[in-house]
Amino acid sequence: MKILQLGLIVALTTGLSALTIYITGVSNSAGGFRVSSDDLSALSSLQSDFKKCVKANGLGLQAISGRDYCQVTIQFPSDTKPKWRDPKSGELEGLSFDFNLCEAVATWGQVRNSTTILTKEFIDALPNGWEDYAWRRINKGVQLNRCENKTLCMEKLSLVLPEMPPFIPRQFGRCAVIGNSGDLLKTKFGKEIDGYDAVVRENGAPIQNYTEYVGRKSTFRLLNRGSAKALDKVAELDETGQEVLIVKTTIHDIMNKMIREVPIRNPVYLMLGASFGSAAKGTGLKALEFALSLCDSVDMYGFTVDPGYKEWTRYFSESRQGHTPLHGRAYYQMMECLGLIKIHSPMRADFIRVVESLPSQSTIDAARSASEKLLRRVGGGKTDPWRACSIIKKREKEKTSNIAGARDAAVDHQKYVKGATLYPLEHSVGHGMLCIVPK
Repeated sequence: MKILQLGLIVALTTGLSALTIYITGVSNSAGGFRVSSDDLSALSSLQSDFKKCVKANGLGLQAISGRDYCQVTIQFPSDTKPKWRDPKSGELEGLSFDFNLCEAVATWGQVRNSTTILTKEFIDALPNGWEDYAWRRINKGVQLNRCENKTLCMEKLSLVLPEMPPFIPRQFGRCAVIGNSGDLLKTKFGKEIDGYDAVVRENGAPIQNYTEYVGRKSTFRLLNRGSAKALDKVAELDETGQEVLIVKTTIHDIMNKMIREVPIRNPVYLMLGASFGSAAKGTGLKALEFALSLCDSVDMYGFTVDPGYKEWTRYFSESRQGHTPLHGRAYYQMMECLGLIKIHSPMRADFIRVVESLPSQSTIDAARSASEKLLRRVGGGKTDPWRACSIIKKREKEKTSNIAGARDAAVDHQKYVKGATLYPLEHSVGHGMLCIVPK
């Protein structure tokens, strides 16, 4: 067993006298992360309930136990005919996919308590944040010599970089994330979708002429690189002009020019998110991540998640080559059976559908605590709000985020973390969060 390695960097930030504590590495000490029999029981219960949930809700999918309480394999029926081929190897997509429930509950639990908007506060708080990270969020940032000229980097980021998070966890109650699948044309979910507190859409998906299928309301829109380059066209998709545009990649000079000269009045931000590897890809997963960071509950529409698909379709254009649709369907089913989302589709069109055999919240919470210890996450198994923080930075109290008219659930969450801002920290050593706390 290795002993916990701590690197402490104490620095005074000009004008704020802020203390930054940076903890690198994770502990292999059994004393710090001892997994008890209760922890193992919690993981066993989660795995057992998860398998029942997949069987009850997966429309033919089956979850099979792996080599331990964390591992599961989600398997498609043997008569499923995959259509997607790996562009490099030419191999057809498989019919079984391995997942780690411990990784999932620990990481998604972190997302639910974090902000996913990139801020100046975040970059400033990172050790060498401008030199090591900021330039990565600028198109062709490698040419900026690691932001040696901080003023130039700040100029390029300024239009999309708020000082502090504009949104907080649980700011919204019920949220809907709308994908672009052609399956949306098989149902008329429009009025249902418009009833949510917030609606998240993706890329250049239109609303006009499709409202009876996809609704009219749009609160946020997640954009990939291609859509972000057509920011002026995207801004026209929502007739209210108030849709918040979230770019998941980098800021381009052409985007800055459009924001200034068109001009684009919509708020535009860059997304700061966690890393989920290759388990599920695309803007859809990032849209779900964004929604889970600021909504109590998240429902999903317009994803290709029903059996019998023949090709990757869009409701507004010709079919296109997609990416691992079966893997994506399995991943989204895992998310539903961990209580993260609720799936709506042509074969699951009942708005009041209950996710059967869903693990209880107490089971999920206990399994998350056990998983944090098993994975030796920073602060694993502790109840302290700062348990997962890799970096703690003090903020002047008068600068604490205060969202006017926030829901009681959001206010309660802010009280729980004592007014802190928690950021997912995918670039640190280990798995932790950056926490900004009042002085």
